[in-house]
Amino acid sequence: MRPYDHLAGDPVLARLIGEVGEPDPYAWFSPGRFGPTNFSGMVLHVVSQQISTAVAFTFFDRIKAAAGGFPTPESILAMGAERLRACGLSGAKTAYLLDLAHRQADGLLDLENLAGLGDDEVVKTLTEVKGVGVWTAQSFLIAQLHRPDVLPAGDQGIRRAVERAWQLEGLPSIAEVRARGLPWAPYRTYAAALLWRFFYGA
Repeated sequence: MRPYDHLAGDPVLARLIGEVGEPDPYAWFSPGRFGPTNFSGMVLHVVSQQISTAVAFTFFDRIKAAAGGFPTPESILAMGAERLRACGLSGAKTAYLLDLAHRQADGLLDLENLAGLGDDEVVKTLTEVKGVGVWTAQSFLIAQLHRPDVLPAGDQGIRRAVERAWQLEGLPSIAEVRARGLPWAPYRTYAAALLWRFFYGA
């Protein structure tokens, strides 16, 4: 069954599909924009925290230029804190990237071999990195690994979309969003894309 045919079993989601279409959850960025490795993609996800996509790509492109290509653990460590800060990063994000690079370089983290891990295992692995929370890990699962059944229930856009679509009297809790989304499995990533488009527009 097609993902959106499955989701249409929920009458509210069926209405949203009729209103906004069937967004591709993996088409947020141009192919290859994250780079050829999961490490490079994770760098972009850390850089993207709490800033606009446009600003994030500006900073990411500066890192690429300074690193001589898409970032690697070695190039991030070679740049060091001062050069990373010069790319526009905050002190906190600079520390996060250096921790990420150290973990990957030292073998404490293996971003390039995540295919055999389940979604929860990937989230657990990634959130051991300084500054990487559940939202960043789930975004990585969707955008980088193209996992089909991820619902970022803590995302404000998702919660507000659920509030509006189901005409609730207040913002639903993370637990309430998770519970509401259980029947959407195994295509909760597509439900998330639908809710984002409904709330934010195309």
